[in-house]
Amino acid sequence: MKFAAILDIDSGELERESLKAYLERKLRALEADRFQIASKHGVTSVEDMKSSFSKGKLKEEQAWEDFFRLDHLEAEIELVNKALKEVK
Repeated sequence: MKFAAILDIDSGELERESLKAYLERKLRALEADRFQIASKHGVTSVEDMKSSFSKGKLKEEQAWEDFFRLDHLEAEIELVNKALKEVK
């Protein structure tokens, strides 16, 4: 890898550090999206949102799409965190 030579760094280390930086950036973006949705509905997680639905604090028809988006974001965050643990 020519960039490793230019930077005088082991190509494996460059690959690890690049992947780590990518995953950390992706994690920050996912967490920002999760925070935005959670804040919008006054919840902290998909489980909290589910509880708010069942207690009548949130109307499903108003927040259903956000519920699924939040659930998806939490799953992605879990995968990225798992990948980060493998890279470190």
